Amino acid sequence: MTSQNGTPNREGSLSSILRFILRFFLPLFFVVVSTLTLSACSAPERLSVSGSTTVLPAVSRAAESYSESSGQRITVNAGGSGSGFNQLAEGQTDIGMMSRDITKGERAQFPKLTFNTLAVGRDAVAPAVSSEIYDAGVTALTLDKIAEIYRGEIKNWSELGGPDVDIFVIDKEASSGTRQTFMEVVMGNSKADAAGADLVIGSNNEEQTALTQSNAAIGMLSIAWLNEDVKGLSVITENGARIAPTLASVKSGQFPIVRDLNIVVRGDISPAAQRFVDYILSEDGQTHVTASGYIPVR
Repeated sequence: MTSQNGTPNREGSLSSILRFILRFFLPLFFVVVSTLTLSACSAPERLSVSGSTTVLPAVSRAAESYSESSGQRITVNAGGSGSGFNQLAEGQTDIGMMSRDITKGERAQFPKLTFNTLAVGRDAVAPAVSSEIYDAGVTALTLDKIAEIYRGEIKNWSELGGPDVDIFVIDKEASSGTRQTFMEVVMGNSKADAAGADLVIGSNNEEQTALTQSNAAIGMLSIAWLNEDVKGLSVITENGARIAPTLASVKSGQFPIVRDLNIVVRGDISPAAQRFVDYILSEDGQTHVTASGYIPVR
């Protein structure tokens, strides 16, 4: 477009360019924005699972497999059974992991909430010792002798047929599901005091490390955490039988220190969290329990 004197009309040119942009690029802009918005809206919300370090390996494996097939994002964190319950109750996590039952005291703190406990596997807690002690001949003890160690009444391995070395006693934090199961059977009280303890520790991984680094320690571990450096003691029964901490003795009901591995959900569980729970309990989901060294519930 030109002016009356023959020179280009700059305003007309700019107007034409603007119309071109509005006609061809504005619709494209809205398509891009709409696509991004729809993608953001359709992306599944991240699920959070937290709690027991014993249950964690199985749930972590299941979460990885489920995420690959469904696209659901899942974060799995440790912290202990008590922590998992509290975070679930306070709405900080979608699913709690517990290697023990919910206590009456825990339920009483949240009287308006409903909690459902679902067993996903079965496990045993072994009295575990440093490999040096096991190799020196201490391979089995009665429950009474183990209790005497934790009460501080037996202080040297020589009193039990082992080397002349002080016993390094490892206890777990009070809220630990592993500890409560162990103490209930060994001491007759899940909250029993361990006056003989030299060290109080948190996770299975930390306890396994402490047992490995000592040459005279005793502790309590899930049988899935036993290895060449950390040996599980057999339990001598009243009739003199020696029951080793193995999957076979757990399945048969012979080993005395056993527990369910649980996931805990609230009554108002979200549909996404429920789908993941259903997967863990499915045939495919239960393979991850087996792969973690536990007994599946199916």
